[in-house]
Amino acid sequence: MGTPARVIVLPQDTSTLRIEELELPDPGPQQVVVKQFASGICHSQLHQMHAPRRSPVVLGHESTGVVLHVGSDVTHVVPGDTVMVTWVPRQATAESVPPVAARLEVMDGVARSQNVFTWADHTIADQQFVVKVDPNIKTDVTAIIGCAVMTGAGAVINTAKVQANESVAIFGVGGVGLSAVVGARMAGANPIIAVDLDDEKLAFAKGFGATHTVNAGNEDPVAAIHALTTRDDRFTFMGAPVSGADYAFDCIGIKQTMEQIVPACRSGRFGALDGGKAVLVGVPTTTVEINANDLLLNEKHFIGSIGGSCAPDRDFPRFLEWEENGDLGLNKMVTERFSMDQINEATDALASGKIAGRAILEF
Repeated sequence: MGTPARVIVLPQDTSTLRIEELELPDPGPQQVVVKQFASGICHSQLHQMHAPRRSPVVLGHESTGVVLHVGSDVTHVVPGDTVMVTWVPRQATAESVPPVAARLEVMDGVARSQNVFTWADHTIADQQFVVKVDPNIKTDVTAIIGCAVMTGAGAVINTAKVQANESVAIFGVGGVGLSAVVGARMAGANPIIAVDLDDEKLAFAKGFGATHTVNAGNEDPVAAIHALTTRDDRFTFMGAPVSGADYAFDCIGIKQTMEQIVPACRSGRFGALDGGKAVLVGVPTTTVEINANDLLLNEKHFIGSIGGSCAPDRDFPRFLEWEENGDLGLNKMVTERFSMDQINEATDALASGKIAGRAILEF
């Protein structure tokens, strides 16, 4: 017998979301049915909402919940376990067979998901996307660990492997960027430079560990970062003092910021000093042009970070420990809460920049 569920559906021909009441199927051998407590609301869903599609779509990719039913081959969770649902396989290997994404019968066809869907009071997912966690965790704000925290903090500690006293610049301080700020603080980075267009968001970022802020609408952020990071003990091969961030993270993914993070990085010096690393974290929506001479002559790096290079089984306990110790600050990072019936209001608020940190849906 299936599981009754209320599911938010994105129709094929409009960006206005609707709620459907339907029945989830019994889990297949590798599947888990989860009753959800809360789900994050991510910019990635806005990209999906405004992209062309061939069928209806079910959305959302980070949540907390409790297991209701498991398939015959599922061994790492049982009914009653507290879990987090995420879009990154919990134990991926190079040889892993990609899990099958969910497909649901809805009123105007078959709705598909990208790996998982969490904008629903109940969901069904491949076991690789279901991570068992301590039953004593907060079951609301921790929902954003499954994407925002993982993506931002993971980019700092996993992809870039930032070390103590290295300099970091973070472009865009929404939920992902704030998580990157926390990751940089936990790594002992200094300075931690937050870059945004909104003074309120910049002030907010200081509460998570940013040591300096730059409003890119008022000044050239690349020049400002170089001014804040000039060293008098290191020199380029041309004899000029080294300046620029050791690591620059783009947590937005638009053309302008993607083209700013490489010049914001410091120069290297002919094998004696590696150049800075520009890390693309935000989902890109356009092509990008990079100054190849700057990349080559100054031995800089331009790299991507998807999902913070995270392995959820390994990394989620660490992020939950940060939260338990008061280092992550999820109660402060989650600035807006919505019910399912407010989903269109929620996505409109996110699209118009009214969400200071991260928003969640509560079921």
